[in-house]
Amino acid sequence: MKGGFDLIIFDWDGTLIDSIDWITHCLQTAGERCDCAVPGRQAAKDVIGLSIDKAMQTLFPTANADKLEQLVSHYSREYFSKQISRDDLFDGVYDMLVQLKTSGYQLAVATGKTRAGLDEALAGTGTTELFCATRCADETASKPNPRMLNEIMQHADTPNERTLMVGDSIHDLQMARNAHISSIAVSCGAHSETFLQQYHPLRCLKQPTELLQLI
Repeated sequence: MKGGFDLIIFDWDGTLIDSIDWITHCLQTAGERCDCAVPGRQAAKDVIGLSIDKAMQTLFPTANADKLEQLVSHYSREYFSKQISRDDLFDGVYDMLVQLKTSGYQLAVATGKTRAGLDEALAGTGTTELFCATRCADETASKPNPRMLNEIMQHADTPNERTLMVGDSIHDLQMARNAHISSIAVSCGAHSETFLQQYHPLRCLKQPTELLQLI
């Protein structure tokens, strides 16, 4: 696999940053504050990676438009109450990204986050300049639609056979399949290796930094 790719596209939450527990808490808090049935931990984790609107529709299928708007508002308020820093990245991730970029790889992010959420996270972790492109669910189609990957590949002028997607959820891997690009899964986030293997990634890693041993 060494030397097989020019562009590496990472998911953000649960792949580069240890945020799954926090996002789960924020989703559950939103349900509680809107007097909705609070989703279980795994149900909340299952929607991480989708756009926030799609996530809320999945978790609260009987909610009307006004209620969904309230859920998103409460989620956002809770989520932005926490200051994100480089310490929130998984161990070794910052150094891994620097090493990959120094080695000549183009790096990018494809996330279900909003642009405001990703920009704050990039600034807080000091990683903005490491990525040649980033795409968020509120400015393109939500995963698993491949549109954000296609937009990144076009920006980076890189064909799909030279592009790799790295993610922690089935939404990431399904999106990669839809875009006809290779994927690597990491089991430190939303979904277990058992679920991730159903989408036939090249590898399933326990931690993202294991990527350095492969490429």
